[in-house]
Amino acid sequence: MQKGNEILQGKTSLLNTKFSNMDKAELLSAVIEHAKRRERANLIFVNVDVIMKMEKDDYLRQISEQAEYVLADGMPIVWISKLKGRTLKEKVSGSDFLPLLCEQAAKEHLRLFFVGGREGVAAKAAMRLADKCKGLEITGTYAPPFGFEKTPDEIAKMNQIIRESNSDILVVCLGCPKQEKYVYENQEKYQIPVSVCAGAAIDFLAGNIKRCPSWMSRCGLEWFYRFLQEPGRLFKRYFIDDMQIIRLIFKYRD
Repeated sequence: MQKGNEILQGKTSLLNTKFSNMDKAELLSAVIEHAKRRERANLIFVNVDVIMKMEKDDYLRQISEQAEYVLADGMPIVWISKLKGRTLKEKVSGSDFLPLLCEQAAKEHLRLFFVGGREGVAAKAAMRLADKCKGLEITGTYAPPFGFEKTPDEIAKMNQIIRESNSDILVVCLGCPKQEKYVYENQEKYQIPVSVCAGAAIDFLAGNIKRCPSWMSRCGLEWFYRFLQEPGRLFKRYFIDDMQIIRLIFKYRD
């Protein structure tokens, strides 16, 4: 498995993060080429919450700096890029990108494996995607037990299952930073060229969490829609932790 530098796009520095300045069509074309050539590509979708996590986690930042593709997953990041004169082309979220990837993978006869979610969630998401994308080959799904990342035997077991699937694309939905760290530390062991860290996308694809209306997404209100669905869990993230992004706008002049 090689690293396909000739496919990589230039990056835009913003908020101490290097973003791939690509729209969904450009990203899709590049990722499909990586998979077809069996050349390594790691995709990370970065929203405000991930940026705040990287402020406190140097290892996570290191991982993002070495990822082939780092996408702006949120309109606030796109707005900040315009404010700073470093305009990013568009918001690219995992939930929006994965259906496009699956549709094209079906046409190119590329095989996918899904990891993450509670028991049965990945399988449900895979089934729904297979219904929508005729000809899509999903080689398997796996929901690792809670705390697997602290158990070498569990990690080795998961790597073996994924490796033996002989897939072209791995979709990892374990939440940040667990998914990014797992991919970074294990890609050479599970030996799948393209790894997509997609977070909550698996719950959206399974239909367990409802996506916000498209107009709210365009207006940058997807976070508020999600908050209304899970206020107890998301209040601190959105109204305390993520508000620190204002401080970073002034901290990083870029």
